[in-house]
Amino acid sequence: MRVDRVPCGLINPVASVAAAVVAMFMLAGCGEKAAAPKPQTPEVTTVTVQPQSVAVTTDLPGRVNSYLSADVRARVDGIVLKRDFVEGSDVKTGQRLYLIDPAPYQAALDSARATLAKAQANLVSVAAQAARYKTLVAANAVSKQDYDNAVASQGQAEADVASGRAAVETASINLGYTAVTSPITGQIGKSQVTPGAYVQASAATLLSTVQQIDPVYVDLTQSSVDGLRLRRELASGDLQMAGNNRAKVILTLEDGTAYPVSGTLQFSDITVDPGTGSVTVRAVFPNPKHVLLPGMFVRAQLTEGVNDRAILVPEVGVTHDQKGQATALVVGADNKVALRSLVTTRTQGDAWVVDGGLQPGERVIVSGLQKIQPGMTVKAVDAPIPASAPADAASASAASATQKAQ
Repeated sequence: MRVDRVPCGLINPVASVAAAVVAMFMLAGCGEKAAAPKPQTPEVTTVTVQPQSVAVTTDLPGRVNSYLSADVRARVDGIVLKRDFVEGSDVKTGQRLYLIDPAPYQAALDSARATLAKAQANLVSVAAQAARYKTLVAANAVSKQDYDNAVASQGQAEADVASGRAAVETASINLGYTAVTSPITGQIGKSQVTPGAYVQASAATLLSTVQQIDPVYVDLTQSSVDGLRLRRELASGDLQMAGNNRAKVILTLEDGTAYPVSGTLQFSDITVDPGTGSVTVRAVFPNPKHVLLPGMFVRAQLTEGVNDRAILVPEVGVTHDQKGQATALVVGADNKVALRSLVTTRTQGDAWVVDGGLQPGERVIVSGLQKIQPGMTVKAVDAPIPASAPADAASASAASATQKAQ
């Protein structure tokens, strides 16, 4: 029996190739496990909150009112002969505006003067007679009754003189009322009557209106609830009064532009309107160019006081849950995220004023909120301070302008 032998060179290459393939697959599997990425710690931007001094302001709607306003009305009856002003012009106190026909009142004055002269002449006569009778009655030359009648006549004549003087004064006053003058200095509006019109004192016919509009009053409307909160915060010391009740007020006009001159707070009314639940706050504004006109609607920013312990959080770092509660995410000392409920009262620029829920020195997350959850460990990076750059730029600009001026 013959046994064929297979050469070694034909078997070893096949075995080597198979072993190489198996080894390659094993190495590939090991390589995939080694290349798996490790989980990275998310990075967030934070702002460290600290107490700071903040001016507490309130925006209030209001209306402009004239500082002084006087209706010019007729005080005697008659025909208007002249109008001595240009509508819309400035007038001064005592300046004649209208002339009412003075002829009847001049005649009345002349008549009163004549009556007074007659009474004075009669007084001279009866006074002389009473003086003579006084001497004669002492000598029993006339009866006592005649003397008494002479004394009574003298007293009646004196009363007639006093009445005549009063009539002259009244007639003189009425004659003066025919020249209608301005009661105040200001700007006069349109004329309600024309020459030839008949006016009556009994009807107090309106002739025109004079208003002083430099300065002007601005009457603002404030909720009584806000006023109560302000007084409570002042009493507790949370707010400091901004200077002897003379807080500055800044106006915004109807077209959205800022009024260039600030005003001062005068007083706050003590009566609450039962219909609106609001009180009136009055401020005074200079108005040299007559930009503010009576009846104009404005919005005012009133500085109520200063909060020395205010904590400001950027608006991007504050969210509200389904119930409307303000919340924020903070990074603790262990770099873990925690959810905080905040007590906010108002905004200051682009930040919320937080009265509760945060402690000084805590780090509030303002960027990267979409990739984190409470309880996660994060890497916190301080946010840049945007206010420094504009401040430095403004300082540099001011310094450059000063150098150019020099």
